[in-house]
Parts: sequence; C-alpha cells; structure tokens
Amino acid sequence: MITCTRTYPKKALKLLSLNVRSYTVVGLDTVTNSLEIPKHVQTPSYYRNGIPSPRPNSIDIKTDEQIERLKVAGALAGNILDKTLDYAQVGMTTDELDKYSHNLIVESGAYPAPFNYRGFPKSICTSVNNVLCHGIPNTRPLEDGDILSVDVSVYHDGVFGDCCSNRVVGEGDATANSMVTVARDSVLSCLVHCRPGASFSIIGKTISKMVHDAGFSICKEFVGHGIGEYFHGMPHVYHYDNDFGPIMQKGMVFTIGRCNL
Repeated sequence: MITCTRTYPKKALKLLSLNVRSYTVVGLDTVTNSLEIPKHVQTPSYYRNGIPSPRPNSIDIKTDEQIERLKVAGALAGNILDKTLDYAQVGMTTDELDKYSHNLIVESGAYPAPFNYRGFPKSICTSVNNVLCHGIPNTRPLEDGDILSVDVSVYHDGVFGDCCSNRVVGEGDATANSMVTVARDSVLSCLVHCRPGASFSIIGKTISKMVHDAGFSICKEFVGHGIGEYFHGMPHVYHYDNDFGPIMQKGMVFTIGRCNL
C-alpha cells in the first residue's frame, strides 16, 4: 500500500464564471495495492518491467485486419468507460471505480492498458476537479459536484483501445455541467472532418472555436495520438488552433480524446 499525506486542506477551486459553486481542491490520498492480472489474459510488452516497446517514428498505415482488431478493442474500452461513469456515485472512491473497471476488463479477456505502463499502479486513470488528467485512483470519496474524468484503455488481441470521458458527480452547477458538455461536443463535432485529404490541424481548429465560443480555454500540454499495436505513437493530435500537418490518409488510426478545458 502506498500512503500519501493530503497536503491541502479543503479549499475552493473556483471556475471563471459568475454564480459558480466552490469545488474541493484534490490533494494526495492513499493509493491501495495494485490488482492482480489473471494468467489467461494476454499482456503487453511492459507488463513486467513497465517499459513499452519502441513505437514507430512515423505514422503507420494499418491493414484491414489490424483495423478490425482495433475496432473491437476500441468498442470494448468505450463500453466499459460508459459503465464506469454510470457506476460512479457520491461517496464512492475512485479506488472502487478502478476495481469495478478492472474486473470488467479482465473478465472480457483484455488487459487494462494503464497497468504498469511506465510504472502506473492502477488499471484506469481517474482525474477529479483540479487534476488535469492521468490521475491515480485512490481512497478519496467523491463529493457532490466533483468533475470526474475517467480513462479506460485496454490491450486486446494484440492492439490497444483508448477512451476517455467525464461527468459531473451528483448535481453539480450550470458551469460544471456546461464544461463537461462542451468538452464532449467539441470532440464529436470534429469527427465529420476526419477523412483522407484533410489536415490534422482541422481537429484543433474545430475544437478550439467551439470551446472558446462557450467561454472556456484549452490546456495545450496534452494531446491525442496514434494508436495500434502500440499504446501511444504518431501523429500528435492537437486540440487547440494550429497549422500543424500532416494530411490524413486512409488506414491511419488515432485518438482525438476529450480536450482538457
């Protein structure tokens, strides 16, 4: 068991809006022992040592067979993500969410991709309030109005599926619910532009306009990425307004992901 001392008293994290409620600033809480991976589950290269295999230095074009496997892995991750977000309730800990998701993943014959990826100790990522992304599930109970982000990623049949979404726990206020809606809708709005011949920059331009029109801003430190028989690869998919290429081609597979507002 890893024990961390909470370094913050209960403070208020106030969003930049009028008439908005206060949010608890999340500090450090106890991280329990990692869960077990059943022997029948196919494991990725980093399962034992935490070090992923080298990824391609350029964007690879997937075969039809690879794409079919990626569809299965992506659908599995998405289904478990939806169930996990629905399962989250006030008073529940993110450690409980991790156990719930872990069981669903391994029962499906898949490997929870974050597990021991560069030493990550848990099976999903849970980020609450001021934690931007890739938070470690712990023993802090969720509070009414918390903004919860969950990453569910799986390794199945030799490929990865990677999904993320968020929700407000309990009631929340108008600003929190609006931010969650804008984060989701801005990503969905750019899917129509993803086709052969389009520039990857259209993704960031589309998301950026919707986010800024709604009065929010985008964190530029994290991006979407290529995916396949590797967890993270080329290209980098930027969520903010940019003029970076390259041009999309048939057979490219990548994540867009929930932008960080």
